[in-house]
Amino acid sequence: MKLTLFGGKGGVGKTTCASSTGLHFARAGKKTLIICTDPAHSLADSLDQKVGEAVLQVKGVANLWALEVNAEKTLDAFKLEYEDEIKNIMDTATHLDKDDIESMFKLPVPGMDELMGFKTIIDLIEQAQFDKYIVDTAPTGHALRLLNSPYLIDDWIKVMAKMRWKYRFLVKTFAGKYVPDKSDDFLMSLKKTVKRIESLLRDSAQCEFIPVTIPEPMAILETERLMQSLADFNISVQQLVVNNVMESDGCAFCRERKQGQKKYLQEIREKFGHLKINLVPLQEKPVMGIAELDRVKQYICV
Repeated sequence: MKLTLFGGKGGVGKTTCASSTGLHFARAGKKTLIICTDPAHSLADSLDQKVGEAVLQVKGVANLWALEVNAEKTLDAFKLEYEDEIKNIMDTATHLDKDDIESMFKLPVPGMDELMGFKTIIDLIEQAQFDKYIVDTAPTGHALRLLNSPYLIDDWIKVMAKMRWKYRFLVKTFAGKYVPDKSDDFLMSLKKTVKRIESLLRDSAQCEFIPVTIPEPMAILETERLMQSLADFNISVQQLVVNNVMESDGCAFCRERKQGQKKYLQEIREKFGHLKINLVPLQEKPVMGIAELDRVKQYICV
């Protein structure tokens, strides 16, 4: 297993799970990179140290590095690199003038920024500098857009390729032959990126998605929807983390809370019993810093 993604409803502890799992593998001697794709980054808070847009080693832990992906900046760099190729496709395949093409170029392409976030992950994996890649995704809706981005961009590529084919046909008709240019290379390169992402996500031997939930009704419902979407994407799910489980009987509040969670834990077992379920006890204080993550990882990585 090379790539592990954690996802779920906002506030259920995805970042804690990702950080703890990364720490677990690092302690086991695996070179591990934790990647946060959530625009509202909290990985630095979880590790209680600086994390940025460049890969940084986690202080005090051998074999552990961290990165916060800025998909918007990655997309801006991508558009800057391929601006001429994209504008050339629009110029040769439409009747738009230069001002119209400039306006079209500035329009956002649905799924492109998420795809750039995934492209960053794929590029890092292909550089083969780490043994394990742990991804802390954004809350469910954004995570699903991330997972759906290859399919959205694939449709966009098909439209652009069709436009390009018509231009190629006209050139061959009047000039007798067509010589592929940088715009054709760009579309082929983007197509290959999409296929690499799709292939990795669907490879259960290399990629796993671990949903994180809590014993509350809304979180369970959202986990059900997430599981269905993951099944639609053919993404492997083998285990589930249930966070904030009350174990203490030390006071009336604790006993009441523990009793209230019982029916939801039973519901989780009934709905997701085919998965390995890891229960993480409710912690006395926020899980921040290596010492706290070291204590929590025993419940997640079992």
